[in-house]
Amino acid sequence: MLCIAKTDELLINDQIKVAEVMVIGPNGEKMGVKRLEDAKTLANYAGLDLVLMSENSTPAVAKIMDYNKYRYERQKKLKEAQKKQRESNKEIKEYRLSVTIDIHDFETRKKNAAEYLKKGHKIKAFIRFKGRQMAHTELGKDVLLKFASELSELSQIEIEPKLEGKQMSVLLAPKK
Repeated sequence: MLCIAKTDELLINDQIKVAEVMVIGPNGEKMGVKRLEDAKTLANYAGLDLVLMSENSTPAVAKIMDYNKYRYERQKKLKEAQKKQRESNKEIKEYRLSVTIDIHDFETRKKNAAEYLKKGHKIKAFIRFKGRQMAHTELGKDVLLKFASELSELSQIEIEPKLEGKQMSVLLAPKK
């Protein structure tokens, strides 16, 4: 079994294994190149941690800071970014209707679509025409427009009903 170390964690205090480091103070000021032991002493004197920020540069860069506070704030920023990403990734829910849909089936789909519109999702309602139904696509358009008008208090039509091959669809977006 492979053991994978966390790559996003930085080395602190005794974990650092370089001879010399460029020390940056707690307020962001450069304190110069120091031996590792001297840098640890400075951090200990300030009551903070010595955190290795970049070990690939010459000399390696270490900063004196409160590491737990730094980690907490970084996690908070990450959670906030994920929350914003979730809000921008609202889904499009699809509802398949038919020209000969029953009243109760229509009402059920309308109720479910209303719930998703309240959550901020977009709704795509579509009808797939079969056989002789292709001769009467206006009946399908009427069903889609009725579906959109029933949900008009929660949504607005983003894309009007249009026929694409054997399928006609309408896209509803939630009102702001």
